[in-house]
Amino acid sequence: MVADSDSRWKWGLHTAKQLLPDAQPHGFLIDGPATPSERQRSAVSISVASLQLGSLAEIVGLLAAEPPQVIVLALPGGACQAALHAFAARWPTPVHRPVIVTGYVGVVYEKLLEGLLGRAGSDLILANSAHDAHRFTEALSGVGADPTAVTQTVLPFLTGSHHCPRGDRPFTVTFAAQPGVPRSREDREYLLQRLIRHATLHPEREVLIKLRATAGEALTHAEPYPFPELAARLGVQRPPNLNFVFGDMGQTLDRTDLLITVSSTAALESMHRTIPTALITDFGIREGLGNHYFTGSGCYASFDDLDAGRLPLAEPAWTFAHGIGPGQTADAARARVAALIDTELPPLRPFQTRSNAPVQLRRLLHRHGLHDLADDHDEPDDVHASVPQLIKHAVRVVARGAYHQGVHTVAPALRRWARL
Repeated sequence: MVADSDSRWKWGLHTAKQLLPDAQPHGFLIDGPATPSERQRSAVSISVASLQLGSLAEIVGLLAAEPPQVIVLALPGGACQAALHAFAARWPTPVHRPVIVTGYVGVVYEKLLEGLLGRAGSDLILANSAHDAHRFTEALSGVGADPTAVTQTVLPFLTGSHHCPRGDRPFTVTFAAQPGVPRSREDREYLLQRLIRHATLHPEREVLIKLRATAGEALTHAEPYPFPELAARLGVQRPPNLNFVFGDMGQTLDRTDLLITVSSTAALESMHRTIPTALITDFGIREGLGNHYFTGSGCYASFDDLDAGRLPLAEPAWTFAHGIGPGQTADAARARVAALIDTELPPLRPFQTRSNAPVQLRRLLHRHGLHDLADDHDEPDDVHASVPQLIKHAVRVVARGAYHQGVHTVAPALRRWARL
C-alpha cells in the first residue's frame, strides 16, 4: 500500500485489509511535507509488515523489483497516473504482475473528472457506493476512457452498525473538524464561537471538537487556522463541557449522540451508525464547501436548529444509494481482485498518453520525479528542454517545502508570538 498523507494512509490500509482480509500489508510512504507522523500512523488499528519511506520513483522501483500480489495506490489522481506510467514501463507486455487498485478516501465532491482520469488505467477504480459507481462510469465513458475498471465497494473504515447506548454518560455532541473547510479565519472563528455557544446553552451536554492532528503534524490538506490556536487567540473562556479530542474517529463515534460537520467524510461514518448527523448550512450549501454532496440526505441544519434541539437523521434511501448502512458489502471488489491475482494481466494503459495529453503528462512525470519517463515523452524539438525542466522541478520541490514549512511551522509560531 502506497500513501502520502494521514487520511490516505488510513484509507489505504483499510482497503488492503478489505480486499485481502488474511494478508498483512506492507506500507510505503512518499517522503514529503504531508508524511504522517508516528502518532497519526498508529491511530490506524492495522499494523504493517514493514514500512519504507521514499520518493514515488524509489517506491515504484522497490515494488517492481519484488512485485507483491496487489498494490493499493492511496494517492491523489496525479500521483496515481504517474505511478501507473512507471509500472506500465516496467511491465510493457502481458505478464504475471501485481493487481493495481486505486480509489477515493471518502466523499468525492470536487475535481471528479480530473481525479478519475488520474486513476484511469488501473485494474480497479474503487467506488464507495452505487451513486459513485454510476458517476464514475458516466464520466469516464463521456471522455472515451475505459470505465470497466470501476468496481463498487464500501468505505472500508465504516464500523459499527447502530447507535451505541448512552448508559450513564452525558449526551455527547462531536464536531468533526476539517483542515481546510471552511478556509478563512473569520469562518473558522465563527464555527468555534457557535460551538462554545452550544456548549453554554446545553451544559448537560458534552461537546467535543474532534481534531485530525496535534500541533506540528501534517495533514492531507494544510490547516492554516487550527481550532486550538483560534481558541487561544479569541481569549474566550471555554465552557467546562467543551473539549478538544484526537485519535480514531470510530472510537469518538462510540460515544457520540450528535455529529456536526461542514462536509467531512465522518458524516458518512456517523450516518452508517444511525447517529443523528448535521451538515452545517450557516455558510450556505455550496460546491466549494463540499456539502452539496449530501443533497437529499435530510441532514442539513443550521446552528440555530441544533441549539433548538434538532437531531437530523439521514434518509434511508439516500444512505443506501451512497453506500451506507446494512446490506452494503465489498464482495464484488474482493471477488474481482481474487480473480486477477496470479493471472497473466495485460499491460497497464494509463489514460494520459503522448498522443492525447503530451504537455500535461510530461509535467506530471517531472513533478513526481520520474524524469527518465518524462524525457522519453519529449518531442524532438524539446530535446534541450530536459535541463530547464530539472531546474524547474527542483524549484517546485523547494517551493512546496517552503510553503508547507510556512503553513505548519512558521505561521503557527507567528500567531503565537502575536498573542504575547
